[in-house]
Amino acid sequence: MTSTRRPDAGSPAPVRFGLIGTGWRSEFFARLARQAPGAFAVTGVISRRPERAAEVARDWGVPTFGSEEELLAAEPELVIPCVPWGEMGPTTARLAGAGVRVLAETPPAADLDGLRSLWAAVGDTGLVQVAEQYLLMPQHAARLAVVREGVIGDVSSVQVSSTHLYHAVSMIRGFLGVGRGPVTVHAQSFTAPLANPLSPSGWSGSAEPEPLATTLATLDFGDGRMGLYDFTDNQWWNPLRARRIVVRGSRGEIVDERVTRLADPWTPVESSLVRRQAGLDLNLEGVDLQHVSFDGRVVWRNAFAGARFSEDDLAVADLLAATGAWARGEGPEPYPLAEACEDHQISLALGESIRTGASVTTSVEGWSDTAPGATAA
Repeated sequence: MTSTRRPDAGSPAPVRFGLIGTGWRSEFFARLARQAPGAFAVTGVISRRPERAAEVARDWGVPTFGSEEELLAAEPELVIPCVPWGEMGPTTARLAGAGVRVLAETPPAADLDGLRSLWAAVGDTGLVQVAEQYLLMPQHAARLAVVREGVIGDVSSVQVSSTHLYHAVSMIRGFLGVGRGPVTVHAQSFTAPLANPLSPSGWSGSAEPEPLATTLATLDFGDGRMGLYDFTDNQWWNPLRARRIVVRGSRGEIVDERVTRLADPWTPVESSLVRRQAGLDLNLEGVDLQHVSFDGRVVWRNAFAGARFSEDDLAVADLLAATGAWARGEGPEPYPLAEACEDHQISLALGESIRTGASVTTSVEGWSDTAPGATAA
């Protein structure tokens, strides 16, 4: 899942995608296409309100349509539904049922019954990918590359204090390299005062602490493999709470950017994941993260140099490019529906454990590796 394509590599035709919805997430994808027109093109956006359609056409510079039939007539290679949780499953099922390749938002359905219904409808079509981008963020992608090289041995423990629910579960599962099957979750929530000066609506202008919850959970995947989940309300935005990750293996560990491992039975050594950031001091190449290196070699490279993307943008852009390659039959599935169903099933168990105060073990489902007829993604 790492991005290693050189900036001077030959570029394919732009990935053509359609959007359903006109909210902030849909605008996010449209912005990627504006900033990297050589890589992405929006074929159209569905808005069922004429006044909003006029705004989107003017402000985003894309065609707008009032129905899925009109959108599909513009021949997108894939469609991205950006709709509320309750509508995601039915919308995805309807599109895939019509033979359309879909990049569904997270989570792919609101609850366990919704996941089951969606899987029963389209799980065996192979037409649905999910926009789970966190393991493609530059530093995580670099860590994952080092892990997959076996630098720290077999991974048995992952601690994530960064993002929430299915996103964090995806990270834990990805670094552990585990499949889809029963997981035992035990979670607790603690509330304490914390200043919360920045949110999606901007700076509040207040330094007064407010009650915010911190959720801690253990995820037992069996065979000695475990995850530790640690998330404080609004941790994505709050500048007073950092993001941390620890990946522990049989021969060493990764703690944020530091990698410690055994060089030989007598010699533990340390290395760092090093970022090359353009645009600092007298560097006039423009503001871009260019690459991340480990021991003098590049383990992640910016495939969209010059687009001036944030790190989250880069992750979504990598995912969108990979989804386009998959839609053309030129690449593997970037994040199959089965993986996203597993992530959300575990995050739902986390919520249930908080409500009940008891450990919760997830059930075997149609997307599980152990389900009858199931195959690994």
